[in-house]
Amino acid sequence: MTMSGFLLILTGVLLNAVAQLALKASVKGMGAISLSVSGSSGVALRLMSEPWLWVGLFCYGISVIIWILALSRVDVSIAYPMLSIGYVVNAFAAWMLFGEVLSVAKLAGIGIIIIGVYILARA
Repeated sequence: MTMSGFLLILTGVLLNAVAQLALKASVKGMGAISLSVSGSSGVALRLMSEPWLWVGLFCYGISVIIWILALSRVDVSIAYPMLSIGYVVNAFAAWMLFGEVLSVAKLAGIGIIIIGVYILARA
């Protein structure tokens, strides 16, 4: 894998991770969102007024463009598994930003992901 391909993948993954965190921030104060039709318009309006929702959607849009550029340079069998870097980034970011728990099992899984990504990057 070339450095430009790796940097495109990493940029796309990080934008995707930021998008996830922004979406979480947009619903943080709302609690669990009901799937009922009766209250959906109020929830939709409230969500649409959340700046973090728009940040998340913007990051997703840009990440798709970056991802297409990456796929034009890197085999999908290498690029797609690299998305798991986002799990690592989001686990630590959610711990720092939202106080989510990083248990021993989660940390072990993160270690396995890092080892797997390293092996794939070297292939």
